[in-house]
Amino acid sequence: MELTPTGTVILGFLSEGEKSGYDIKTQVDKSTRFFWTASYGQIYPELRRLKDAGMIEEAGPSEGERKRIAYRLTEDGRRTFEQWLLAPASTLEMRHEGLLKLFFADSVDTRHRQDLISGIAQQHREKLDQLKAVEAGIEQADDELACDLVLRFGIEFQEWIIDWCERETRRKEA
Repeated sequence: MELTPTGTVILGFLSEGEKSGYDIKTQVDKSTRFFWTASYGQIYPELRRLKDAGMIEEAGPSEGERKRIAYRLTEDGRRTFEQWLLAPASTLEMRHEGLLKLFFADSVDTRHRQDLISGIAQQHREKLDQLKAVEAGIEQADDELACDLVLRFGIEFQEWIIDWCERETRRKEA
């Protein structure tokens, strides 16, 4: 069975321990959504597909008020996830509506291009604030955690885009 992007997200979160579909979506919203999203409409069908393929199994009802089905990795699922993790990345895709609009901005007055750049900068300032709030809420461990590396990448990436927008605005004004 070929893993889908959502499948890899599910296997990744289940590699940390038993979780329900709701738990996985909650984890996505707190962490990977800044660079890789998954919706309920993707997660629940993929859970069924992974279960049918023998990569995950039901672990019983999860804890809490609502009885949700928790899942755990099987040995086959763990092996498949580790193979994916150790293989070279095959996807590098950035979807950015602001850049798409900027790409086609020659169709509008140049003043609107500056507004687009300002809008892009503002969106990234907001994202930077969100990431810094995540960073402030994390207790720093002695070890270098991979999620810390990804968080720092996200913060520095947002800062770079903001700087780029500011440089382009100054260049256009000169």
